[in-house]
Amino acid sequence: MVMSDKKMLRREVRERVSLLEANDKYMRSVAICDEVRKHLAVSNARVVALFSPLGYEPDVWPLVESLSVIVSVVLPRVEGDVMNFYCYEKESMAIGSFGINEPQDSLPVAPYEIDAVVVPGLAFTKNGARMGRGKGYYDKYLSQNDFSALKIGVCYKEQLVDEIPVEKHDVMMDVVIYK
Repeated sequence: MVMSDKKMLRREVRERVSLLEANDKYMRSVAICDEVRKHLAVSNARVVALFSPLGYEPDVWPLVESLSVIVSVVLPRVEGDVMNFYCYEKESMAIGSFGINEPQDSLPVAPYEIDAVVVPGLAFTKNGARMGRGKGYYDKYLSQNDFSALKIGVCYKEQLVDEIPVEKHDVMMDVVIYK
C-alpha cells in the first residue's frame, strides 16, 4: 500500500466508526476497559500510560479514573513534533494540541518507567499492526531505546482490518483488544 491507500483506509475506518450508535460505543468501551484491566493485572503494571479519547476511539476515561487511585496513570501531551507522557492529575487537565485533553502541571515521565501503555489507533490488525492518524507520535515514542512496556492496542471491531502496510518505523502492539 502506498500513502494514498493509507489515506483511503483511514477514511473507510472513520466512516465505519461514525455509523456506530452512542450506546453501542459506550457498552463496547466498558468491555474494552474490563479486558484492559485483566491484562494490566497479569502484568503487575505500576505505571500505566493511557490516552484522552477522541470520538472514534474507545472511551477509556473510566479506566483513567479507576486506575489512578491504585497505580500511577500517565497521559500524553504533544509538544511540537514530540509526544511525552505526564502524570495524570484531574485538576491539571486542559485542552492542548489537536483539541485533546492533556495534563499540564508535571514533569515528563521517562519511557523506562512505564510498565504498560494503552494505545489508540485508527485501524489495527489482530496480529498487532497499527495505523494511527499519520503524525507518528506513538511510533516515535514507543520506539525509543529505553521503552519496553507492554503495548496494548484498543479499538472497536469495525477498526480491525486484514492488512495494514507496515513500515520500518511502525511499532507493533503486543496485544490488540477490540469489541
